[in-house]
Amino acid sequence: MFDNVCRYLTEHFSADIASWLLGEPVALTRLSPTELSLQPLRADALILLQSETVVLHVEFQTQPDAEIPFRMADYRLRVFRRFPQKRMRQVVVYLRESASPLVYQTRFELPGTRHEFQVIRLWEQPVATFLTSPGLLPFAILAQTGDRAGVLQTVAQELEAIEDLTRRSDLTASAGILAGLVLERELIQRLLRQELMRESVIYQEILQEGEARGKAEGKAEGKAEGKAEGKMEVAMNLLTFGMPIAQIAEVTGLTLEQVSQLQADRPEAGEAEENQ
Repeated sequence: MFDNVCRYLTEHFSADIASWLLGEPVALTRLSPTELSLQPLRADALILLQSETVVLHVEFQTQPDAEIPFRMADYRLRVFRRFPQKRMRQVVVYLRESASPLVYQTRFELPGTRHEFQVIRLWEQPVATFLTSPGLLPFAILAQTGDRAGVLQTVAQELEAIEDLTRRSDLTASAGILAGLVLERELIQRLLRQELMRESVIYQEILQEGEARGKAEGKAEGKAEGKAEGKMEVAMNLLTFGMPIAQIAEVTGLTLEQVSQLQADRPEAGEAEENQ
């Protein structure tokens, strides 16, 4: 779901994202991986935007990924083959704090071959960077701060000032989902309006995903664990939106006991926050 939220923000607030990652508010449009003649290596994490002169390749990651360097080099060559005249900016944005050396890798190397790309670790970025534009507000809670609750309260105030109700609800939902990486759901629900979040397209996507997972039956034993984890993630996101436990169980196919346990458990990020 974090991929979906980041994709939504990147595609619907491309000027804000471009100002952040390119340093200029370039008008960007979506570039389909199929235009590169080859199927994407990982479609769920891939975001490609383009203008007449530049292609922006962004991947948002919650966990370190050893395949990132190769993927960056591979897509650079794909884009060059299709658009040799366009410059390209490639950025990997890590959302959740990690001490893994993988989040510091900025190049792919083989004998005689070297490709470099940019890496942004959100927990090292100043909060102020994300308070300047509506499309960046949901990322502020993941930036460098000793007071995440205070940052979320500031974000909530900024969101309330947005006049367009649809935009406000979608951004509020996005902020709520990303805040779930570092804060407890109870605090998120207290600071962000649940009824507003439930009006968003993000909520509808989570709901649809939950219904699809709830109806799906694992056909292969090896996929059972992955399907269970997917249901848990959907359930946790729906808890953030304040959906009743019984309804979450019905949507996802989890038992009432499983959903209740998810509600009772403190997220690892929340525990880390207490130690800061």
